[in-house]
Amino acid sequence: MKPETLAAQALHELDAATGAIVPPIQLATTYARDAGYQLIGPGYTRDENPTPAHAERLLAALDGGIEALAFASGMAAATAVFRAVCRPGDHVIAPLVGYFNLRNWLEKLSARWGIALDLVDTTDLAAVRAALRPGTTRIVWIETPANPTWEVSDIAALAELAHGAGALLAVDSTCATPVHTRPLALGADLVMHSATKFLAGHSDVLAGMLVTAQHGEAWARIRELRHDEGACLGPFEAYLLLRGMRTLYARVERSSRTAQVLADRLAALPDVVVRYPGLASHPQHAVAARQMTRGFGSMLSIQVGGGAEAALGVIRRLAVWVPATSLGGVESLVEHRYTVEGPDTPTPSDLLRLAVGLEHEDDLFDDLREALAGR
Repeated sequence: MKPETLAAQALHELDAATGAIVPPIQLATTYARDAGYQLIGPGYTRDENPTPAHAERLLAALDGGIEALAFASGMAAATAVFRAVCRPGDHVIAPLVGYFNLRNWLEKLSARWGIALDLVDTTDLAAVRAALRPGTTRIVWIETPANPTWEVSDIAALAELAHGAGALLAVDSTCATPVHTRPLALGADLVMHSATKFLAGHSDVLAGMLVTAQHGEAWARIRELRHDEGACLGPFEAYLLLRGMRTLYARVERSSRTAQVLADRLAALPDVVVRYPGLASHPQHAVAARQMTRGFGSMLSIQVGGGAEAALGVIRRLAVWVPATSLGGVESLVEHRYTVEGPDTPTPSDLLRLAVGLEHEDDLFDDLREALAGR
């Protein structure tokens, strides 16, 4: 079946007990044993619960992976990769531009664990090649498109480089989702999603997901770490996540089309710089067109000129866009990342990040145009 069908029907797994077409939620934390004291089903919900397990099976199918694991948050999923795979003395490559909280955490990990960290422009293959340390580099971590400036890294080329040095390629594909990119099919070993965002899709769930291309030592360590530390996803959150994933393709394709329209219209305005992979002017547009399908995503950023005060002034004049952190929900959000990240951020001070939701494109554009006109 096509991925839209798999998602909409949640793998066509009807409830065996009742025939219910909505996957049931299993809230139990522990499970009974039979007369021989053997488990009838799962043993304890930290190891496996039917509700998170259903969401894991669905995402593995959508991403083309062999298995997925659900975590209590996107950060829990991302940090599990490094803590499970790396040891003191190892080397990691991560993107110069990407999720700011993960970059900060990696810098702390590097200092505390004695792990060498190189922050590299992962759109520059020569720079990545130069940074690799064969036999010592364990993970090449990339984020594509990269938050909040939306650079696009060449997954297939980076997989070849990473594997040539004996490293894993892990891809944060939160903003691309399986709708637009399937990194495992392009050679990646692991995919991470902050499922809080597009997968759940309604700004009411905190969750993370990892998907693997194959079973192996690294995946076994990640699974063991989740078990030992208990960073599992609760059944109620998993129920909401699974519900959100059933509308993933409809939501993401719609918001992506709107983002393209907004990018085209905004690019025609005076004194506005638009960062969006779907524009022919984007530096990695050719890479994006090659590895992204069904559009170029729902995230774009604009630079309005005039520094932080000008950007914040635009936000104050907006009436439709909601000033808030996060992305991937049904409502459109605007954020000034420079304020959130602080003075050490590489994000330009005049940049506004736009997370496009499901509102009408004319309402979103008119609101932006009027706010920008007041500069």
